[in-house]
Formats: sequence, structure tokens, C-alpha cells
Amino acid sequence: MLNNRPRLTDLQGMDVPQIARLPVDQLAVLAEDVYEMKAEAKRLGDLMSLALHQRFGDAANAAATLRHAEGKDTGRVRLTENGCESIADLAKKVSWNQSRMAEALATLRAWGESPADYVTTEVSVPESRFTAWPPRIRALFEPARTVAAGRPSYTMKSIHP
Repeated sequence: MLNNRPRLTDLQGMDVPQIARLPVDQLAVLAEDVYEMKAEAKRLGDLMSLALHQRFGDAANAAATLRHAEGKDTGRVRLTENGCESIADLAKKVSWNQSRMAEALATLRAWGESPADYVTTEVSVPESRFTAWPPRIRALFEPARTVAAGRPSYTMKSIHP
């Protein structure tokens, strides 16, 4: 490490215990570098996505007419330019209207069908609501509730001026 200022490249030959033993001020510098690198990578990724869309968007939209002719609104379109293939992928994003889903499930039940044969159902409770419930209601739902810890995260910042 030069000038006692650690660099992320210094970590490449180190394992987790070695990194954990670094002085806390060096860990703070490295953590800040990682945060900045992530932010910059996101900014550059967004920039590249916009540039690729500007470059290939019109051609992808034109080629998408073939997709529409097949009755598809989403999917991949392959474009070739100067011996390079680009794949424009318009992902499918599905959402379900919950009140209409409830109506459809009620209709299935009325027909004598089991909704479990057709859909998966997951009922969840936002934690803020659960903690605001009266004790009697919470006690009713507690046997169905499992609490697990998520992945720990740490944020470091310098407290020196």
C-alpha cells in the first residue's frame, strides 16, 4: 500500500480475515471507495443503457413489427450491424389487479374448482401493520409468522474533520 492509503486493488490478494484485520481508518477508506465505485458503475450502466437505446431503439422498434405480427408485445429482437449482433430485449412485466383476481378466484370456487390448481396465493402482512395491531389480533397471527435476520450491512464514515 502506497502512502498508507489503501486501494481496492490491494484487496485482490487478501482473504476476508486479512481484510478484517486492517486498521479501521483503512477499512473506512476502502468502504468509501466501494460505495463510490458502485455509484459510478450504476451511473455508467444507466448511461450505456440510454446510449444503446438511442443507437438501436429505432431499429429494434422497426424489427418489433415482426414480433407484433406474431401477436407478441415483448421479447427479443436480433439486430446485425457491421458483423456485430445486438439483442434488444423488451422484457415482459406482468402485474395482477388484486380485486379482480379475488373476483376470479370466487368464480372458480363457485364453479366447484380449486383455486390452488390454478394460482399460488401468498398472504403477507406489512410489519408496520402487524406491530400496530391489538395484542389479541397479533396473537392470532403470530403462529404463522417467522422472523429471520437479513444480511448484515455496515456503513462507515469518517468522524474526523
